[in-house]
Parts: sequence; structure tokens; C-alpha cells
Amino acid sequence: MYLENYKNSGAEFILGSGRFIGPKTLEVRLHDGTIRQLRGANVIINTGTRAVLEPVPGLVDAQPLTHIEALELDEVPEHLFVIGGGYVGLELSQAMRRFGSKVTVIDRNDRLMHREDDDVTEALQNLFEDEGIDIVLNATVKRISGKSGQSVRIVLEQRGAEKTLEGSHLLVAAGRSPNTDGIGLELAGVELTDRGYIKVNERLQTTAPGVWAIGEVAGSPQFTHVSVDDFRVVYDSITGGKRVTTGRLVPFCLFTDPEFARVGLSEKEAKAQGIAYRLFKIPMEAVMRASTLAETRGFLKALVETGGDRILGFTGLGVGAGEVLSSVQIAMAAGLPYTALRDAILTHPTLVEGFIPLFSSVPLVPKSAAGAKGL
Repeated sequence: MYLENYKNSGAEFILGSGRFIGPKTLEVRLHDGTIRQLRGANVIINTGTRAVLEPVPGLVDAQPLTHIEALELDEVPEHLFVIGGGYVGLELSQAMRRFGSKVTVIDRNDRLMHREDDDVTEALQNLFEDEGIDIVLNATVKRISGKSGQSVRIVLEQRGAEKTLEGSHLLVAAGRSPNTDGIGLELAGVELTDRGYIKVNERLQTTAPGVWAIGEVAGSPQFTHVSVDDFRVVYDSITGGKRVTTGRLVPFCLFTDPEFARVGLSEKEAKAQGIAYRLFKIPMEAVMRASTLAETRGFLKALVETGGDRILGFTGLGVGAGEVLSSVQIAMAAGLPYTALRDAILTHPTLVEGFIPLFSSVPLVPKSAAGAKGL
């Protein structure tokens, strides 16, 4: 599909290994061994990130799977170890379990998706445990032996005690690292941040004139839809527009079943920033469409400003949460009060209809009576 898009646009697609050899000048080694030099008025760097392999003894020798190799497996692992309780780890853990694998998730934190609100992490952990996925938290991997795909042994420390686990496959999903090494950025005048990402401003300009960076390598949130918007920011900048990355309302979705989706502030973030809020929350069983689908696991919740009607954030953990989220995001982007969703006539029975009971779950507080603290 993408190759056809290139052909239709008239753009030239060159498949090879590229690196800067000077300002806005690239050297590309093609697969047949030939070399081409290219120079552009503008150069966009979009080299992405890769899975981090931490310096654990035996990890590299075990030749672990990353999300790339996991999607190319032609067999169902007998017993899959997953190091990391974030997006990649959880999505692939549930998928492999449903294919028939025994799955063990290992994470150094005390909760899965530990940055999210406690009700979210608790619901996800209960979901995984109900599906027969073993969860090992507060665990530090000390050493690994064997080879993924054959036999793997993991020695870990958990709450001061050492444990040994044995399985067949190992998937590493414990973070991402930017692909900035070996591409000649120093020759192009492109500087990096202290975390190794390309340094950019709000228009995604690098420190080198005419050189831009988009996507994960620029430190943007690690979602495809953000990378697409990054392109729009750069395109606007090159063509005289004013689009910037600051102030973006970024949605995200964890594609487990059921889905977890959020946009705007979580309760943890609001409390950390000292932002007062009113909490609206209902179980998915209060949404008629969820009942007709017999998919009532999870909840919907929203944060609304204290002393006003502005929606500060929305979280959904339930069937179709990623689709439902978009309606709230559009309302937030348009500056609509939460009452616009509460009082709308929404099609019955749909998941979006759940906004009516959600935003009716807390009585309307007169602005004059609103306090300074979240209710």
C-alpha cells in the first residue's frame, strides 16, 4: 500500500542505509552495494526507536524477541516470558495467551502500566489474572541463560528473595531507545538531548538549518497518530504555516481486550499538578450497549474542572473504549462543556450513549458554590 502511495505521488523511494556526510547531505548505500549521494533543501529525520536491551547478564546471548520478531513468529510459544508491563508487553501477552501460550509478565514496578491511575492498573491486573497470565511485579531480572525459542531460564529478585523461572521464549518490552547512532548527526550539526533524542523546537526544527525531525526519534509520544501529526507540523513549517507541537491534545489506546483509552489528564496527573477536579465515573454495565454485547467489564470516567464545566480528561476501560474516546476528544478540542454531552440526544443503544449516564453521575454544582478542591 505504501509503495503504491509513493508511485502515485511521484516521490522517489530509495531503499538503503543512509547517513549524513555534511549539512543536508546524505550518503546512501543501496542493497546492491552501490552508493548514492543526495542533498536536499530540507531533510526530515524519522528513524524511530528500537527496543531497549538492558545490560542484564545473558540477555543479548538469549537472542530475545522484540515486538518485531514476536509479530513474525510461525509457532505458538509454549511458555513466553515478557519483560515489561507497558503497552507492547501487555498487548502481546494477552494475544499470545489467547493463542494458547502460557505467559508470564515480569515488571520492575509494583503495578502494570504503573503511571496510570490505580483503578486502571488494578482492572488490568485482574483482567490478566482472570485469563491465566502470571504476573510477577517488583521484580529485578538478575541474569538469563539459554536461548529464546528453545529454553530460557530467568533468575530474578523479588522483595529480597531470589527466584528462578523456566520457559521457552523471551520477549523484551521494557522501553525504547532512539535510533540516532551511526547516522552522522554530528556532521550535519544536529544536536541530541541528554536522553539521546534529537533536539527540536515546537516546530520540530533541529539545531541544523533545514533539518527537521519527526516521530519517536524527536522525543514525540510513541504513537503512530502523533508521528502523522508531526509531519503536518513540519509540512506547515516548510510551507509557511504556523502549526506547532505545543498544546496538542494527544489521545492513546492500549489495544487489549477490553481496550484502555485516555485523553487529557488522569487523576494522578491532576493531583500532581495541583489541579482541582470533579470526578464522574460509571461501570460499563451502566452502558446499555455494553450489556447488549455482554461486554460489561470496565468503567468510564471523566475529570471536570471545579468551578466550571470544562472537561479535563477522559478514561475508558471497556469494549470500544478507543472509539468512544474520540467523541470526548472532539468535545474537548472544541471547548464544549461536559453538559453538551450529557444533554445531547445520542443514538440508542450505542456505546457513546454512555456519556449521558456518565456525565449525569455527579449533580451539577453551581459555580458560586464550587469549592477549591476536587469532589
